Amino acid sequence: MPAVRRPRLIPLALLAAVAIALSACAGSGSATWTYAPQPSITPPPSPTAAASGAPSAAPSAAPSAAIPSASGGSTGTTLNVVAVNIAFDPTSLNAPAGQAFTIAFDNQDSGIPHNIDIKDAAGNSAFKGDIITGPAKASYAVPALGAGAYTFICDVHPNMTGTITVQ
Repeated sequence: MPAVRRPRLIPLALLAAVAIALSACAGSGSATWTYAPQPSITPPPSPTAAASGAPSAAPSAAPSAAIPSASGGSTGTTLNVVAVNIAFDPTSLNAPAGQAFTIAFDNQDSGIPHNIDIKDAAGNSAFKGDIITGPAKASYAVPALGAGAYTFICDVHPNMTGTITVQ
C-alpha cells in the first residue's frame, strides 16, 4: 500500500499576518503613506563675526576684559575658559558679587560639544550656557550672582568641573 501524502498546513500565525498586510494595503482605495518627520536642525549660535562668515579685520587674540555684560551694555568682568581634551582650563575662577559678568568660552575640542552650567550650593542652575560643538567660541553673559562658591560643569561631560568664587 502506497504511503498517503498529506498536504503541508500553513501555520495559522502566518496566514493571519498575510491577511493583516493585505487588508492594510486594500484600505480606502487611495494610497496613504506615512513618512517619518524630518529632524529639526538648528545651527549653533554664531558667537563671533568670524564664525558667522562675516569678514573680520584681523584675527583677534583673547577676548578683552571689557565685553558688554547681560545688564544691557555696561562693561564688566570677563572670565576666559577653554575646553580642551575634555577638561576645563582653568578650573578655578573669581567673579564679582552682585555684578553681571561674561564668560568667554573657547571650545577647542574638534567635533565635541561642551557648555558651561553654573550651579549653586544646592545644585540648581544659576546660569546655563548653550552647548557649542568645537572648535567654536561663545560669549556667555552671566547675570549677577550672590557671594559664594559655585560649581561649573559641562552638561555633556559631567566629569568636566570647576569652581567660581563670587565675592
